[in-house]
Amino acid sequence: MEFLRKSLTEGSCLLNLQASNIEGVIRESAEFLVQTGRLSEAQRETVVTGLLAREKVVPTAIGNACALPHFYDDAIDAPIMVFVRLKRAANFGAPDGIATRFIFLLLGPTDRAGEHLDLLATIARLMSDREFHFEASRASTQQALISALDQHLLRMQSAVSVKPREISEGLKATGKPFDGITRDLKRRLPHYLSDFTDGFDRKCLASVLFLFFACLAPAVTFGGIMGLGTDGQIGAVEMLVATAACGVVYSLLAGQPLIILGGIGPLLIFTVILYRLCGDFELQNQFLGVYGWVGLWTGGFTVLLAITNASNLMRHFTRFTDEVFSALMSAIFIHEAVKAIVNTFSTSFADEQASHDTAFLTLLLALGTFYIAMSLSRFRKSHFLLPWMREFLADFGPSIALLCMAIVAFWLRDEVSLKTLVVGSGFDTTTGRPWLVDLGSVPTWIKFAAAGPAALATVLVYLSQNITARLVNNPENKLTKGESYHLDLGVVGLLIGACSFFGFPWLCAATVRSLAHMRALADVEEVVGRGGSSKDRIIHVTENRVTALAIHLLIAGTPFVLPLLKYLPMATLYGIFLYMGVVSLQGMQFMERLSLWVMDSSLYPATHYIRRVPIRVIHTFTLVQFVCLAVLCVINVIPSEPVRILFPVFIALLIPIRWLMDRFFAKEHLAILDADEEPDDEQSHWF
Repeated sequence: MEFLRKSLTEGSCLLNLQASNIEGVIRESAEFLVQTGRLSEAQRETVVTGLLAREKVVPTAIGNACALPHFYDDAIDAPIMVFVRLKRAANFGAPDGIATRFIFLLLGPTDRAGEHLDLLATIARLMSDREFHFEASRASTQQALISALDQHLLRMQSAVSVKPREISEGLKATGKPFDGITRDLKRRLPHYLSDFTDGFDRKCLASVLFLFFACLAPAVTFGGIMGLGTDGQIGAVEMLVATAACGVVYSLLAGQPLIILGGIGPLLIFTVILYRLCGDFELQNQFLGVYGWVGLWTGGFTVLLAITNASNLMRHFTRFTDEVFSALMSAIFIHEAVKAIVNTFSTSFADEQASHDTAFLTLLLALGTFYIAMSLSRFRKSHFLLPWMREFLADFGPSIALLCMAIVAFWLRDEVSLKTLVVGSGFDTTTGRPWLVDLGSVPTWIKFAAAGPAALATVLVYLSQNITARLVNNPENKLTKGESYHLDLGVVGLLIGACSFFGFPWLCAATVRSLAHMRALADVEEVVGRGGSSKDRIIHVTENRVTALAIHLLIAGTPFVLPLLKYLPMATLYGIFLYMGVVSLQGMQFMERLSLWVMDSSLYPATHYIRRVPIRVIHTFTLVQFVCLAVLCVINVIPSEPVRILFPVFIALLIPIRWLMDRFFAKEHLAILDADEEPDDEQSHWF
């Protein structure tokens, strides 16, 4: 549309032309271009001959009183458009039988011919606007024609085809206690049997193999980090046991089994800060007791939120907050993978006598795992092999990548020493302490004071659980069995309380793992946009409980396969971390808009928001999201413990920030940029 307006502004229009056939229009238009210096005398006949030859093949009258004669040749330096309005309409052979009065003559070099379809669609939408059709017929000057075009653009912005924002069924509970949980049970119980029967197919098997390592790796890694931060009082063994036990219970009792429970970075940071605060109050030896009471309060608060239907507040969350939170969780995964690789190099180069082979092989294995997994996941779009082979390679891609790089590491085991997966020799606690925590060993005041930090932990659990549920239940994912916000939040609260008795890590919905689980079970199709850009669109997801149940049963059975797991290099798991983080970012509108900052503006994809929202507004909206994400990332790494423990509050502040944006952005622009669903593209009548 910008090209059309620019051409009209530069004077490329002929009003009330006296011509009765297409040949007369073409010759008059060519003469006009020669006189205005846009075509040379030598090019005139080439253009006229090319345009007339094109008309002999198929008439370019498309209907709605409009014709689009076009010709592309390398002798033409730049795209040219001439708008012609005939004095009297003439029959140019339009398919709708309407006489043609408006002609858009298009010329350009051959390398710009690919833009023709986009321009064709733009002109078709323009001419199907009856008000523009009328105003263009009456326009007596070039400026009047430009004004008619501007009015059309204004109508297009106002009459956007964005679906009105609706409150989903899972967030419509009344104010009665337990009403949300009751509704969730009524909605999900009819599908309980099919959740098991639907889980027995090849795609589910591929999901189990991939997600087993994808859940085992962060459990071991986060558990190890927590062990370092708490002097081993809560370590990898506790994390594995909690992941297995809570995962099995959640897959059987929760309403949305696609959600994967796990340790998340913010809760890990919260636990380490709580341990350091215990040291400041000389309660380091009683940390597990303090942790247990904080966990009981957190579990109680979380269950109370579920009973009182507090998840209804998620109706105030939008794409703005979802994308910032999802990007944060993905960034944590990518950061952990990169940090582990960098630490390997730092350790290797710090010792001048040490060989650097370990560091370089770690990098190669991590990048190799990432590259193979990414390449095979795209194999579904390939033209090679049979369809079932492409599906198999795409579904099992991450598992194949892990196996291939593990074989390479095993082959080089005698030449290079690598850090391998360590899961212990059994289910003994990390320090040999008793499994049950002595909650009575702490001072009485601690039992009540623990409610303070528990309130912050509850906010974090509430946000992580419900935002992840929103992302999984997004209408674009085409789930059919219903939502379950309140029931799932209550189950998580009970599990947090149970874990506190044993000194286990608190688990909640893990965003990256849950989205990876959902995408691993999805059937997708490639959609090609107007500008030739393509993206995957989910057409079906195999909703089931078998995959989540099998994943956590395998984690529970890790002691029985320790001889094999001990050969698995951590470098390959870093690659899986990187893969999960990057895949979670793909398809996110925030990342698409962020890429516009470094993209040639003439090559912007023809997305629904670019067509309807000014570029300056798009960049400003994206900048606000980016600043929010940057602030949350900085808070995660700054050394100030009082600030880091308030991390849940900073996430909650995303809501008022989004509300404030209503004052600085036009409502119609926000409706497009912040819509829960991308609107369907407009279809012209003649397609």
